[in-house]
Parts: sequence; C-alpha cells; structure tokens
Amino acid sequence: MTSRSCPCGLPQAYEACCGRYHSGAAAAPTAEALMRSRYSAFVKGDAGYLLRTWHPRTRPGTLELDPRMRWTGLEILGTSDGSAFHSGGAVEFRASYRGGALHERSRFERVDGAWVYVDGDFVQ
Repeated sequence: MTSRSCPCGLPQAYEACCGRYHSGAAAAPTAEALMRSRYSAFVKGDAGYLLRTWHPRTRPGTLELDPRMRWTGLEILGTSDGSAFHSGGAVEFRASYRGGALHERSRFERVDGAWVYVDGDFVQ
C-alpha cells in the first residue's frame, strides 16, 4: 500500500475511494463498501464518520478511538446480500492490527436509503 492508496485495500487513492464517503461527497453503495469505509475510518481516526454510519438503534453515545492502535490491513472473507437490491447484508472480514487481528461477521441495514452498520459477531 502506497502512502496515497486507500487503507481499505482497494487500489484507488484514498480520496477517490473511502475518502469521498468520509467527506460526505458520496454514500457507500453497498454493505461491503460501507464496511471498507468504516475500516478506513478506524485507520484515519474518524470517529464522527463511524458514529454517522452506525444504526441509530445500536449506535453508542460516544466513541473514543485509541490513537495508539495501528491497523495494518483488511481482508474481505465473504459477503451476503448488501447490494443496491437489498435492504440488509452481511460482510465477514479480518482486520489486522499490530499484534493481532479482528475476525468479525458484521450486519448492515439501510436506513433512509443509506447503508449503516448494525452489529457484528466475532468469529473464532
């Protein structure tokens, strides 16, 4: 990954990939795109974007990110539904960080037409 490439692992520059979702210039078109943009938000320390893209029913009141956390890569392991034709979807992923990895199956729904993160289950 070059310094200009998107943290989500896709080959585009950050500004043309997840950066446009973070800035509000575009909305993530699929559950996977939202998952990737949320990972990038963790990398960038953008708690505001994470809260904005969290389902109102499960969103915490605040979110404090650990500035010492160093995310090192994202691997999408599988998706189900989550396209423009669905109202819900799931993404299984492995997010690596210095010293370990987080393996989760996340659930997403549309709220007012926009994809949002609902919750997830850790996979052992």
